[in-house]
Amino acid sequence: MRQPVTRRLQAALAALALGAAAGGIVLTAPEASAAAGSATGYATQNGGTTGGAGGQTVRATTGTAIHAALCGRAADSTPIVIEVEGTINHGNTSKVSGSSCNTADGVIELKQISNVTIVGVGGGAVFDQIGIHIRESSNIIIQNVTVKNVKKSGSPTSNGGDAIGMESGVRNVWVDHTTLEASGGESEGYDGLFDMKADTRYVTLSYSILRNSGRGGLVGSSESDVSNGFVTYHHNLYENIDSRAPLLRGGVAHMFNNHYVRLNSSGINSRAGARAKVENNYFEDSKDVLGTFYTDAAGYWQADGNTLDNVTWSSPGEDNNPAGPDMKSTTTVSIPYAYTADAAGCVPDVVSRTAGAGKGLKVSDGNCTAQPPTEPTPGPTDPTPGPTDPTPGPTDPTPPGGTNLSIGAGSDGSSKASGTSFGHLRDGDLTTYWSPAGSTGHASVKWDSATAVSSVVIREAAGSAGSIGAWRLLDADGGTVLASGDGAGTISFPRTTLRKITFEIVSSTGSPRIAEYETYAG
Repeated sequence: MRQPVTRRLQAALAALALGAAAGGIVLTAPEASAAAGSATGYATQNGGTTGGAGGQTVRATTGTAIHAALCGRAADSTPIVIEVEGTINHGNTSKVSGSSCNTADGVIELKQISNVTIVGVGGGAVFDQIGIHIRESSNIIIQNVTVKNVKKSGSPTSNGGDAIGMESGVRNVWVDHTTLEASGGESEGYDGLFDMKADTRYVTLSYSILRNSGRGGLVGSSESDVSNGFVTYHHNLYENIDSRAPLLRGGVAHMFNNHYVRLNSSGINSRAGARAKVENNYFEDSKDVLGTFYTDAAGYWQADGNTLDNVTWSSPGEDNNPAGPDMKSTTTVSIPYAYTADAAGCVPDVVSRTAGAGKGLKVSDGNCTAQPPTEPTPGPTDPTPGPTDPTPGPTDPTPPGGTNLSIGAGSDGSSKASGTSFGHLRDGDLTTYWSPAGSTGHASVKWDSATAVSSVVIREAAGSAGSIGAWRLLDADGGTVLASGDGAGTISFPRTTLRKITFEIVSSTGSPRIAEYETYAG
């Protein structure tokens, strides 16, 4: 029996009137489950990815109705599950205004929001020539939909030509059982199928099909956009892709149990310091499936258990460093989450039975067998990866003894406020500083080779306009949390060998100013 409509739902119904008028929205039961199954991979880290679990469910048959559902929530973080059926296109996707949304015409806009699931139901959901744009958002699930022929030039255009694009501080996205396809490359008006840039992290792409495109996808839009990462790709089919399967600029990625067929120019392109763990994949009828290509900015990989079936390799050159034909590893990558990889030999079969929209959301059991999805869980068993007892906060403003390892090291991070610099974090000058562009952000200290660190000192500049609230300290090589707490000061943690360590400001008052980001071995 359907539950009575509460006052809150009555308000939501009124706010959703625009979608109803467009003939595209139906409000269903207020208590509903989220997407079927649960994520594996980096989307389980950083608190996990649950989408709209626990929120009300809305049925939408137009793009305008999707926007209206977002705008009808009580707040931009109110959980919601949007069930989509039918064809979404430019003709039925209009901007909707509201305090809990920031939408636009001609693109499905998930901007400055959180806790949302979009899932295809019934006869299927097809986003025809219209892209899904995720920006400044977190905890998003997209499942069981097809996105096709999104253009960056020609007519109609949408979302910069990306089928699914993420940018600007995006966190925790799970894209599952989708079909993403184009009908050519850039010369035909298309861009990437699955792109991440401008500080996008903790993403899983699973059981999906990416095909018939010049560009499969990227992590980082340029050699300087290296603040992205922690991405897992598993049980996907890449078919008839020219390059970027994916292109990695910086960051860490994990590819396992994917089936790559007809990678025409290059495949996994690790560059600009990126580190990829590539295991138990099946590469077929392809060229240069792994390496650093079209640049002299080296990337790295750990390759284990892969099958090469009719794979060819180009010769090494100044801007060309293929991993084959021997596929020797050039680094090691530690994976912080649990997973079970199928043997590479069965990957073509299990992927053919599970990947893509409309496949019944079947998944592998890790033994080369497809099965229905398990029931969704409310979140990861341990939502905060890292120490069981994280440091409650900086405990001692006096730095440890020894040399400040940040002096002479490198530094980077998220967007910075005008007039500030990452170099000021390690110049030994308490009068200069770095500030994030907003109230949150992150900064990293990095070294050319592995360096042992056991403590960090964060010093705020005198007269700061704000102060640091909650923070996390991350091993940027593997994505694990070393410590978390509140306020500036000294942070101690178990001695860790790494090449990059990241201080992430989760909350603050005003605009914090960090004068020095010191690192010590002991």
